[in-house]
Amino acid sequence: MADSTVLVAIDIGTTKVVTLIGEASRAAQVDVIGIGQAPSDGLRKGVVIDIDRTVQSIAQSIEAAERLSGMQVNSAFVGVSGSHIASQNSRGMIAVSGRRADISRDDTVRAIEAARAVSIPNTREILHVIPRGYVVDGQEGVRDPIGMSAVRLEVETHIVTGATTSLQNLLKCVQRAGVEIEEPVLAQLATAEATLTDEDRELGVVLADIGGDTTDVAVFVDGSVLHASTIPVGGRNVTNDLGLVLKCSPDTAESLKIRYGTATPLAVDPDEIVQVHQIGEDHPRGVTRRHLAEIVESRMQELFELIAREVDRAGATNRLQSGVVLTGGGSLLTGTAQAARDQLNMSARVVAPSGVGGLTDQIATPAYAAATGLLLWGTKHWSLDEAASNGHLDGLGGRVRGLFKALLP
Repeated sequence: MADSTVLVAIDIGTTKVVTLIGEASRAAQVDVIGIGQAPSDGLRKGVVIDIDRTVQSIAQSIEAAERLSGMQVNSAFVGVSGSHIASQNSRGMIAVSGRRADISRDDTVRAIEAARAVSIPNTREILHVIPRGYVVDGQEGVRDPIGMSAVRLEVETHIVTGATTSLQNLLKCVQRAGVEIEEPVLAQLATAEATLTDEDRELGVVLADIGGDTTDVAVFVDGSVLHASTIPVGGRNVTNDLGLVLKCSPDTAESLKIRYGTATPLAVDPDEIVQVHQIGEDHPRGVTRRHLAEIVESRMQELFELIAREVDRAGATNRLQSGVVLTGGGSLLTGTAQAARDQLNMSARVVAPSGVGGLTDQIATPAYAAATGLLLWGTKHWSLDEAASNGHLDGLGGRVRGLFKALLP
């Protein structure tokens, strides 16, 4: 068994592409040794709209990470998100095989495969089948049934699907940049690896990764994911609103958002004036900072209303003791956590990624949560597959990854 290996994570967002190179150990620990970032303008709402531009952004990000680490990128774990993502819960049931009727790992795999046999349109592909819990001869709440005596085994799973063409186009861009796909990973699941604790998942939490064009949402209850979706609203919507109302350029609007924007107008001095350079005007115009904040607040209220709707769809309204965890670049907007508390009536906090070592100074900010989580996801699954290759497991990780080969162009 190898003591360590080099893993790569590529997070392809609507505003930037981030590549992280990490050295992972058998103990599922990882040190970041390479970081690369490039502007991204080939995606909208998480979907590729310009393959050439997306390939160029990915390649630039990879090259920067390679220069810093001195390593060459051959394969990577790739984050997947976008408005085409959907999820559902499904249950599978099997009869336990073997004379002694002790549940084996093969039995759990068969149960998961039975749950996977759901009817989905031929325009969609299954991305993940995640076990949420097992039922052993009617006994619910079993986390690990292996070794238990039983006649019947049931599994409750969470199935994540995506539009076939959207997935293929994204993976095609990575391959055209000269990188093979190790595994496509739902961005919400990756981000959770870097931002949520085991206690959060047990007590119930909603994770909201606020990006440029979209917000990735995942609801965790009883230790596992219950619901995942992508909301087509992000930080860029706030910028666009400011530009439209204040009649200024996108660059000016973004600068105003970063310097003066807040999601809580009442916390702003009503007499404070901000100078705005409007399009076509020679001289700046003064507007109150509170007016600017009210523009921001309106869009953030819409976002949190949509998050509340996803929580309701998951049936988890009164089951989230850990409240909402906010991350992603959009969560850095002043007042975001307070606005979430007011709108969702639950605790809220902004969380930066953790769990990695090495070059952490550059990525210890919510904007790198998804990329960091992808590296942690890859580290966890590499260590499991290493154990499998040495006879300790049956290679479930490798078998599951085989499901994705059909997606590759």
